Amino acid sequence: MLLFGLTGGLAGKRVAVQGLGNVGYHAAKFLQDGGATIVALSEYEGSIADPKGLDVDAVVKHRATTKKISGYPGAKDLPAEEVLFTDCDVLVPAALENVVTGQNAGRVKAKIVAEGANGPVTADADAILREKGIVVIPDMYLNAGGVTVSYFEWLKNLSHVRFGRMEKRYEEMSAARMVKSIESATGKTLSDNERKMLIHGAAEEDLVNSGLEETMSVAFQQIREIHRRNPKVPDLRTAAFISAIDKIAVSYMELGIFP
Repeated sequence: MLLFGLTGGLAGKRVAVQGLGNVGYHAAKFLQDGGATIVALSEYEGSIADPKGLDVDAVVKHRATTKKISGYPGAKDLPAEEVLFTDCDVLVPAALENVVTGQNAGRVKAKIVAEGANGPVTADADAILREKGIVVIPDMYLNAGGVTVSYFEWLKNLSHVRFGRMEKRYEEMSAARMVKSIESATGKTLSDNERKMLIHGAAEEDLVNSGLEETMSVAFQQIREIHRRNPKVPDLRTAAFISAIDKIAVSYMELGIFP
């Protein structure tokens, strides 16, 4: 199945990331760990590119040692802005606002621009990218992960009970009984590491990550459905605004603010 001209999953996707701060580094790292190939990285002093792929942690270590991103073994040194025009599947501008503008949007080669920073794509650039068939995943959605986890933390503080405290041991004991039954029925014995992996109960981090993935996945499907069903909705950014306003309206009506 093709989505935005790409097959599903991260495997083999070529990604360029602008910025190696908290957002850019972790985005690049998670994408790389998920199977994507990081073909270009940049910081304010310059950018580097390698179509064969860059090791994110090795690049960060190189920059910490040399105080610059350039000179990384095997990579091509480029001016900082050139990362935006890398031949790639996904571009993640994760540093500054207003970096993709009406003056340079025509040079963007990515199929998807994922806004890691706040407002990296200007309004006139948005229109140009749309005409080129480039999909922009808007910052108001893509940046919502931190706020979502803060909401989870607020819920935990209200209950005064950490996530997973009530279920973890029970889940582990149930899984241990199941593993024991399987070993008894098959006559095969699992190694200690295999048994540990199978009976591991969900820790707080596991539950938070699961809740975050569910929240973000559902939200994206809602945004995409609004875009798909309404020909007058030109892009995902507009669809995200509509989705957000609808949710606010529903909340206000449930609170009795609106009749």
